[in-house]
Amino acid sequence: MRLVVAMMKHETNTFSPVPTPFERFGARGAHFGQAARDAYRGTNTPFAAYLDHAERLGADVVTPIAAEAAPSGPVATEAYARMTDAICEAVDKGCDGCLLDLHGAMVAETTDDGEGTLLARIRAIKPSLPIAVALDLHANMTNTMADNATAIVGYKTYPHVDMYKSGEHVGRIVLDAMAGKSRPVMVWGNRPLMPHTLRMATHVPPMKDLIDMAKAAEAGGLLAATAFGGFPLADIPNPGLSVVTIAEADRAAAERMRDAILDAAWARRAEFVYHSEPLAKSVGQAKALSDGPILIIDHADNCASGGTQDTIAVLKEVMRQGLEDVAVFAIVDPRAVDQMIKAGIGARVTVSLGGKMSMPAIGRQGEPMEVSGRVRAVTDGRFKVRGPMATGTTVNMGRTVVLDTGKIEVVVCERHTEPFDLGSFRSVGIEPTDRRYLMLKSRVHYRAGFAPIAKHIVDCDGVGVTSSDMSLFKFEKVRRPIYPLDSDA
Repeated sequence: MRLVVAMMKHETNTFSPVPTPFERFGARGAHFGQAARDAYRGTNTPFAAYLDHAERLGADVVTPIAAEAAPSGPVATEAYARMTDAICEAVDKGCDGCLLDLHGAMVAETTDDGEGTLLARIRAIKPSLPIAVALDLHANMTNTMADNATAIVGYKTYPHVDMYKSGEHVGRIVLDAMAGKSRPVMVWGNRPLMPHTLRMATHVPPMKDLIDMAKAAEAGGLLAATAFGGFPLADIPNPGLSVVTIAEADRAAAERMRDAILDAAWARRAEFVYHSEPLAKSVGQAKALSDGPILIIDHADNCASGGTQDTIAVLKEVMRQGLEDVAVFAIVDPRAVDQMIKAGIGARVTVSLGGKMSMPAIGRQGEPMEVSGRVRAVTDGRFKVRGPMATGTTVNMGRTVVLDTGKIEVVVCERHTEPFDLGSFRSVGIEPTDRRYLMLKSRVHYRAGFAPIAKHIVDCDGVGVTSSDMSLFKFEKVRRPIYPLDSDA
């Protein structure tokens, strides 16, 4: 047996000004051939699960590419072509099955449906090829994706700690079908609903309840059931909530459960809307708390949803209200990093911090802030993830500096990196459990590493292209009406 195993992952925020050239897919490693297997074997990823499946079967494995990048704007034409060409060329050379580790919310300059376009191209090369696809919980499903895959299974956790499990699951379904042990029938559907990302955490309702329905359906006999929250910051025709179900040769059974989960989601659509409060009030609440660590979540500038990670609104308010013993992760500012490295460890510096990138989609210019302090640490920005999300992978923050103002330690780095693992602080010499406040540019993924150590969590809606205020974004391609953009949807 010959299997093509590949990864191509990007969550595209069409409102983000952050470009997505091929080089960005090296943030955690764009790898080809044997290097792809070496980088991801033994990690908590679908790619690693596929490799384990192949090894158990004694299959010949071809790994044309493993590429993933932090969310940002639409993928550049050259980058998309390079990744998809690598996969399609491997398929064209001959294989018995294709196992893909994708995201499900990729938009490229040449297509609004990055995954669907790839799958259709593979299907055109080999019309009967068995194709397994593992997707992120934030996938924006399309007909093209469903029509050209044998089986699709998505993550059931947010933060995503079941990535390997999802790959093992969908790989097993397709490999069983290839062996004649199963006859999977897949259906999908959606509702005109764009849940807010902050309402998709799977440890609390309403998303938890949809996930529980999917799990119960699998326990009751379905081969797979996935409730996708979707990714709302994408101006494409079909963003939002969807459901994929797979039954054993019984389309009606798959359709019944699909519709049951969709109906449950629609009945509770108001619960998928996030309501924020004024920034000063949120920071004031954090200040009034006593025992730490207290997490201050700057979710409007979350790089894992396409944020620039250089807005300073929340940090500025933290300083204005006089909070002390604060560690911040992180401001992306290569110029400030370069200035501080040249000054050297221990040097007193004044830098223009953040605000280097404007955000025309929401009508905001970059607003840097002058900050003075001491350069306390300099690292190469690399560390291995030890926590439950993306376990075993290597994070590359680029050159990284800690700027110590006396009251606040700010991690400043060159590459967009969400703090989902305690290593984001420990790798630069900051022990997060010792700080009263941890200010994190994140939305939900921080929970994987930081929720277990947190005494309190305070959400702060600052400034950025991942803002909770959906009225800031101009949607032109999205199907209408859709809730909550249209209250009468």
